[in-house]
Amino acid sequence: MSESGELIIEPKSGQPADACVFILHGLGADGHDFEPLVPALPLPENANVRFIMPHAPRLPVTVNGGMIMPAWYDLLAMDLGRRVDEVQLKKSAERIQALIEEQIDQGIDSRRIIMAGFSQGGAVAYHAALSFSQPLGGLLAMSTYFATADSIELAEANRSIPIEVHHGNFDPIVPETLGRAGFDKVKALGYPVNYRQYPMAHALCPQQVQDIGKWLSERLAS
Repeated sequence: MSESGELIIEPKSGQPADACVFILHGLGADGHDFEPLVPALPLPENANVRFIMPHAPRLPVTVNGGMIMPAWYDLLAMDLGRRVDEVQLKKSAERIQALIEEQIDQGIDSRRIIMAGFSQGGAVAYHAALSFSQPLGGLLAMSTYFATADSIELAEANRSIPIEVHHGNFDPIVPETLGRAGFDKVKALGYPVNYRQYPMAHALCPQQVQDIGKWLSERLAS
């Protein structure tokens, strides 16, 4: 698994992509983790959406005894504050922003690019989207937390980005209190944000998949 690699799924319509959805996986996984999600999403048949699922680099993770595994950044403590290596997190966010720039250079309107992330990937998605210099189409934060809320430099271009926050109320890995805290933070900052709670652990559930499909369809309708 290379640091620069990513899984790319082109539109099932066979037509050139006119929209793009990035999905960032969680700790210990890779871009293939969310590959089964794509065909399960209830998107319109004529939706020309490219899905890009980058692979995280392999790093030693402190809370896992220094074990080397796919990680967007090091987790220093599993406390309620989720102490993280912010330098590594921001480096990962910059890498994702460079991938977004590549899509824009290929002709995709930035407002038709959606950023999504799960768990660790969600923390990177928060930072990458809210500090990006061009307006994006939306941010989906799944079972995650806003790790850089107190240090991020918010981009004016994305001060009105629609944000969707999803969390399971039985999550033993990332407590729902952290998901709520992220929601409360962006709401206090004035972002248009919606919160959805699901009866699940640290995962996705069928109702959530339906909701994601509907949300993406609304964001990319034109």
